Amino acid sequence: MPLALPPGKRLAISISSDFDAHSVWMGTFGTASPTYLSRGEFGAEVGVPRLLETFRRYGIKTTWCIPTHTMLTFPKQCEAVIEDGHEIAAHGVYHEAITKLEPAEERRLMELQLAQHEKFVGRRPRGYRSPAWDFSDTTLQLLEEFEFAWDSSLMGRDFEAYKPRPVISQDREEGNVFGLPSSVLEIPVSWYLDDFPALENLPRSISMSSTGDVLQRWTDLFDFAYNRVPHGVFSLALHPQTIGRGHHLMMLEKFLDHVSGHSGVWFAPISDIAACWQD
Repeated sequence: MPLALPPGKRLAISISSDFDAHSVWMGTFGTASPTYLSRGEFGAEVGVPRLLETFRRYGIKTTWCIPTHTMLTFPKQCEAVIEDGHEIAAHGVYHEAITKLEPAEERRLMELQLAQHEKFVGRRPRGYRSPAWDFSDTTLQLLEEFEFAWDSSLMGRDFEAYKPRPVISQDREEGNVFGLPSSVLEIPVSWYLDDFPALENLPRSISMSSTGDVLQRWTDLFDFAYNRVPHGVFSLALHPQTIGRGHHLMMLEKFLDHVSGHSGVWFAPISDIAACWQD
């Protein structure tokens, strides 16, 4: 469904930063060697200041999805994000693998992250992004129960906000059955619009794609959304430890120059974009 964007705006642009630091290696990848942790440290000590300076220069307000482990480990950098006026969304405790958790443990970690988030930020988050962008069978119910306004983890659309429906029955021979649309608004993500899998050297998988290839992909996807999905939302996900590398940051700036050259684009935090939804 098209969003009711501000007058004169054609496409909402969500730039989000998943500030995982150490937690992505400890949680999702299950490794805590000094070298992997140092990559998370680079994201905090180098990537965050570079990214914040870039956003200031372009006049962009964004959403930062931050595990509470990062808030506790790198508080100064998280405070700098808040001081610059960016939104902070929930992103797990330690970038836990949601699909491997028992329901009781997923609930416990949800309650813990909300308490830690509120203590650090001063208010509860309005939005959520699942670590590693995956849900268990009960995640959506938890988001509804804890009254999140939006989620940005699923991929049921590419450039349109939507209300996700849980699959309540799976049958290989008789087909699957959907439940009712959620009260939580989905601002979809895409691996094609994520810097981390394309540009990082990951355990058991060496990616490190050419920045030229990634820039072309992002540009093509933006052009499609701008020309063919009016009043949609374009969601780009960044990671300070990835995009903060010099050659990656130069690629991002070229992309922002391309987007900014189009009339009617609206850079905004996800909560501002979600507020444009009309049932």
